[in-house]
Amino acid sequence: MTTFVPRNDLEKLLTEMQDGGIDPETFARRLVDMEIFMPIQDEKHQIAGFQMSTKAQPLVVEDEDGNRVLIAFSAPEHAKGFVTDYPGYGGGLLVEVSWLLRRMGENVSLSINPGLDLGFDFDPDMVAMLASVLPEEAQ
Repeated sequence: MTTFVPRNDLEKLLTEMQDGGIDPETFARRLVDMEIFMPIQDEKHQIAGFQMSTKAQPLVVEDEDGNRVLIAFSAPEHAKGFVTDYPGYGGGLLVEVSWLLRRMGENVSLSINPGLDLGFDFDPDMVAMLASVLPEEAQ
């Protein structure tokens, strides 16, 4: 496990939740407005710093029970050690949690900062609960 000091709003929120400083509903409502880093698969014929495709392939792993887990981090630098075990995932996107939740499939878990002390895992039911607090999208 790696220990670090909270340096952004998401890390401060995770710290508050782990310390018991906020209730789960407040945590969920604040989390959906935060930004999160999502590792994505690099393209085969890439131009440095340029994403050719309009479809990002996020890092989804299977847990020991065969369940799918989408991997995300509170900051890009926290992903570096984790993605070394997943060749081809050197890139990433910084997105709002609300954007991510609207695009996640059913029965997919979400793991924020796996392998780090300041992390949080959401099972599919918790992901659905988070999605339920999202405001309606403007058309």
